[in-house]
Amino acid sequence: MAKFRFHKLAAIGVLIGFSAWIATGEFSSVGSAQSEDAAATPTAEQPAAPARTVAVLTPPHVTHSRAIRVAGLTAADKRAVLATRSAGIIEKLPVKKGDHVKEGDLIVQIDAAEHTAAIEMAKALLSQRQAEWEAAERLAKSGNLPKLQLDSAASALATARSQLRTAEAALDRTFVRAPFAGIIDRVPVELGSSIAERGEVATLIALDPVIAQGEISERDLHFIATGAEADVRLISGDTVTGTVRYISRDASPQTRTFPLEVAIPNADGRIPAGMTTEVTLRAAPADAVVLPRSVVTLNQAGDLGIRAVDAASKVVFYPIDLIDDTPNGLVLGGIPKDVRIIVQGQDLVTDGDTVDAREADPAAIRKLAGESAGTQ
Repeated sequence: MAKFRFHKLAAIGVLIGFSAWIATGEFSSVGSAQSEDAAATPTAEQPAAPARTVAVLTPPHVTHSRAIRVAGLTAADKRAVLATRSAGIIEKLPVKKGDHVKEGDLIVQIDAAEHTAAIEMAKALLSQRQAEWEAAERLAKSGNLPKLQLDSAASALATARSQLRTAEAALDRTFVRAPFAGIIDRVPVELGSSIAERGEVATLIALDPVIAQGEISERDLHFIATGAEADVRLISGDTVTGTVRYISRDASPQTRTFPLEVAIPNADGRIPAGMTTEVTLRAAPADAVVLPRSVVTLNQAGDLGIRAVDAASKVVFYPIDLIDDTPNGLVLGGIPKDVRIIVQGQDLVTDGDTVDAREADPAAIRKLAGESAGTQ
């Protein structure tokens, strides 16, 4: 009986101890603790990741003039709407639309019969007053005529001369002449029709030179000066050369652009007014390199530039100045000479990375050399 009590009491004690151990939860961390300890204690040194391989190229430097392109229209160098200075009937109309005229050529003549008659009368009166003054002068010298009468004769002579000049001016106003050489662009009147004073009779335009008009942005204004050459591509596909003759110093309030004019020689009048054009202006030459567009990338700050490899095989980022965008590639400034530029793999590395830089294949070098030669 005593033995039974001992075993019973022992079983109860083991049960109570096992229950207490389960309640502490220590059994669940035994394996984990061992695993963590094993992981915290390195068994061997981890091998370093291999350096990434990139293709590099040292591009040739070229001298490039930035192209500034401006859309515009051609316009006449001079344009005048010719009008009469006297009312009447059109007696002569020797021109028609499209005619070339020289400075001083007759465009329109108004019937001048009454003006011609007025001149004849004024000449006759002047002749009479001249004779009267000469007779009065002889008498005054001999003492037979008072000085007051001599002054009256001189006044009458001056009045007659003034009347003649007035009649001649009235006759001159019946003529409309070309103020400059050009082309008759419009003739809204007909021979024999009646026209009022200041009535329009013709439109005259001068097309030599013809003017390409456009507007340049405020960002490009300081690159261009009057007297600079410009290439003008016409809508027909032809390209002609002109000279910048005017740049406004007052920007348009709406667009913040500055009007400019390029004078183009046009002796044969082949280029008309009102034709769409593209004016290409050239900035001062600058040192640059020509690279494919794919080479340009962004750094972490969002700056546009290229990545290169320095002497220690580390990646370096160079911000760029975009000088021009040509069919052969981007013309970039701000890149030092003899820099090894990454042309393949530049987007897979970051600044400061150590890389395995290898020269680009000969085909890429030939391609870049050909692009550079095309921009010189």
